[in-house]
Amino acid sequence: MTTVASPRPVTPTGVAPRRRTTLDWRIRFGVLSLIWGFSFLLIKVGTEGYAPFQVTFGRLLFGTAVLAAAMAVKRERLPRGARTWGHLAVAALLLNALPFSLFAYSELTIPSTLAGICNATSPLWGMALSLVALSEDRPTRLRVAGLGLGFLGVLTVLGVWQGFHGLDATGTAMALLASLSYPVGWIYVRRTLAGTGHSHLSMTGAQLLLATAQLALVTPLFTTFPSHVAWVPLLAIAALGALGTGLAMLVQYGIVAEVGPTTAQMVTYFIPVIATAAGVAILGESLAWSTPVGAVIVLAGAALTQAKPRR
Repeated sequence: MTTVASPRPVTPTGVAPRRRTTLDWRIRFGVLSLIWGFSFLLIKVGTEGYAPFQVTFGRLLFGTAVLAAAMAVKRERLPRGARTWGHLAVAALLLNALPFSLFAYSELTIPSTLAGICNATSPLWGMALSLVALSEDRPTRLRVAGLGLGFLGVLTVLGVWQGFHGLDATGTAMALLASLSYPVGWIYVRRTLAGTGHSHLSMTGAQLLLATAQLALVTPLFTTFPSHVAWVPLLAIAALGALGTGLAMLVQYGIVAEVGPTTAQMVTYFIPVIATAAGVAILGESLAWSTPVGAVIVLAGAALTQAKPRR
């Protein structure tokens, strides 16, 4: 999950100063890629025992617990101000509660490999939206070409020449909407929460807390309490939350602080590769030739949309 979109932390106060850590950032980058790449497999396993809203609620609950522990260790406080909390509630919906739920529902009917590739379209959506919503992002020929190439890759993944034969339209649409929700959330954050003066950890902890509260209200309305405990799906949900949401955010912040956001967002291009490999090797999901070919085209297009214009 990417810094442009994903499952991704809010950075309303800008990039923290560079700092040295004991573990090389390249190792942490690889760990982050693996964690987020395997997240789609964990979602699929979680939905085999629990309803999608329950998977999302558990994911947020365990993720919030990790960030709460980190805040306690660093003696961070939650942000103050009703206006800040109101904006964070919207960010929690757009960046966590909504996309996490949509991905969980989508994987009821589509393979985790396809969900992971759909997630890679977030930079494409972000580029398209930023050209309209953010005046500082100017279109260039390279970026427009990347946008077109990326969506051509999406059509390749979906097998448009076959009339989308064998493809669950609803599940795929949910995964694409989840990927769209991320850049919408990031644009909202940039417009409303930039320069608040609060730390990344404090803001993200509050955001996940609000997303957990949102799912705590919604989940009982649409699901029933499980009649028995499905341990393997429960462990998958715990790993998804503690590692894929909580720990991953902390790792990403460390990488951004050390090498900057441009390098950190390169994790986007490894996630679908790992998600596809995990889905095929572990879950035994089928893989048509158009899926990896289309994924490569999507990633190439996404890379072009992130290219900085030469001065």
